[in-house]
Amino acid sequence: MKLLLCGDIVGRSGREVVVAHMARLRRDLALDFVVANGENAAHGFGITDRICAELYAAGVDVITTGNHVWDKREIIPYIDGDPRLLRPINFPPGTPGKGHGVFALPDGRKLLVANAMARLFMDALDDPFAAVERLLAEHPLGAVDAILVDFHGEATSEKMSMGHFCDGRVSAVVGTHSHVPTADAQILAKGTAYMTDAGMCGDYDSVIGMQKEAAVTRFVRKMPGERLQVAEGEGTLCAAFIETDDATGLARRIAPLRLGGRLQPHWPLGEHAGATA
Repeated sequence: MKLLLCGDIVGRSGREVVVAHMARLRRDLALDFVVANGENAAHGFGITDRICAELYAAGVDVITTGNHVWDKREIIPYIDGDPRLLRPINFPPGTPGKGHGVFALPDGRKLLVANAMARLFMDALDDPFAAVERLLAEHPLGAVDAILVDFHGEATSEKMSMGHFCDGRVSAVVGTHSHVPTADAQILAKGTAYMTDAGMCGDYDSVIGMQKEAAVTRFVRKMPGERLQVAEGEGTLCAAFIETDDATGLARRIAPLRLGGRLQPHWPLGEHAGATA
């Protein structure tokens, strides 16, 4: 199974670069399934039903989120009716929406997508490790053909810990939230693909997707200032490409993908495309 997880889509430039490239990516990478983190898609804060429809129409299969999932309040009544829009699984019981879904491919193979959120330097939520443990007991590899976990978090140590916690039990654990792609794509010892952060889909001539001047001023003056505004220059698409073994559900390959914008481009297929089993 060939999977793509696009990092946090930030504002219009992030949406535009994903929409512009998605058909080509699905074709040239022969993708079976695409997941994108959309929690910053609505002008940098939250997501709307209209944006969900735009991303689905472009070829995104499932949208994950994180700490900004509720920033656009209109998503609260919408999310229960959209099984392809996930919020972190470790929100307390009774929270609208779901944190995972099992999705059938046209050929009958099944993929479990799970969205969890870390706690270190983040909002106080239920234990993500316990939530993932319960989910894997219910949907182990073998019962589904592949499992992809989007772990949305700040601390690299917590993300790495989730990778090792899931090693050998899921196909891939890919981090989101930092808006900066990491260079540690690898296959862990027991066969799970891992990358600490897929990066951002958005304008990298910015401070993690926000316009530079106001963001820098906050650090220089250490005083509250104007509300941060999303940067709207040319977007870069950053993602993680994962290929799984249909016999085991574990990973055969993981590699970063970068297209457009300011970052050095990287295509995940080729002789030196990324970590392989």
